[in-house]
Amino acid sequence: MHDGNESESVELDTATVSKRRKGIYVLPNLFTLAALFGGFYAIVMAINGRFDLAAVGIFCALVLDSLDGRVARMTNTQSAFGEQMDSLSDMVSFGAAPAIISYVWSLQVLGRWGWIASFVYCACAALRLARFNVNTAVVDKRFFQGLPSPAAAALVAGFIWLMTEQGYKGPDVAWPMFALALYAGLTMVTNVPFYSFKDFHMKRSVPFAFIVLIALGIAVINIDPPIVLFGVFVAYGFSGYGIYFWRKAKGIQTSVISTSTDEPDERGLHK
Repeated sequence: MHDGNESESVELDTATVSKRRKGIYVLPNLFTLAALFGGFYAIVMAINGRFDLAAVGIFCALVLDSLDGRVARMTNTQSAFGEQMDSLSDMVSFGAAPAIISYVWSLQVLGRWGWIASFVYCACAALRLARFNVNTAVVDKRFFQGLPSPAAAALVAGFIWLMTEQGYKGPDVAWPMFALALYAGLTMVTNVPFYSFKDFHMKRSVPFAFIVLIALGIAVINIDPPIVLFGVFVAYGFSGYGIYFWRKAKGIQTSVISTSTDEPDERGLHK
């Protein structure tokens, strides 16, 4: 007698669940949108000739980008939409924005060579993000496969910020900018392992001395932010090669791919 009512109730419950699943989590996507704004702001400031503020915009986007994923995991609000939104935001903030800023600030005086370097960086950022999305399930979580795009953007933006603070004009350092853009771009698409810091858990208790070290780190950065931040990312930008050659010397597998894929079209990505 109640079969009809029960089936209708099940259908309503299923419809309700599907409607809920179509929703978008606000909190992590707010951080992603804020990171996207940082990249957009950097481009606008570069067009207006405020290259110091453009570099700051990239660094703000970097901080916000590092938070959105952690916030999503801590609040259990991960979603496929959020992952795609994060990738698109990264392409703007850490791919297009650094390429445009470096070109407008310095590389345009090199003519054809300048836009080639800018495009190579932008294209490598897109390739790196696409490969990251494809290889998410098979890469050792402790390492990135190639230089992560936020760190590459920080190298470019940090150099611009430092040179601007030191009083150099973009055309005066066009060739160093050219070399750095190529290095950052090409390193993104290598198989060199870069430590990801993903095994560091915010919920885990740490010694009191660790908090003191964080406070000291903040104090050191405040001494001269352009020099300190650029130095940190230069060290990180070369650290992957140090890890690569150390593992090679020890006979340890240098590839960060932990599992092979069954898809023939993707096998070339895992070598």
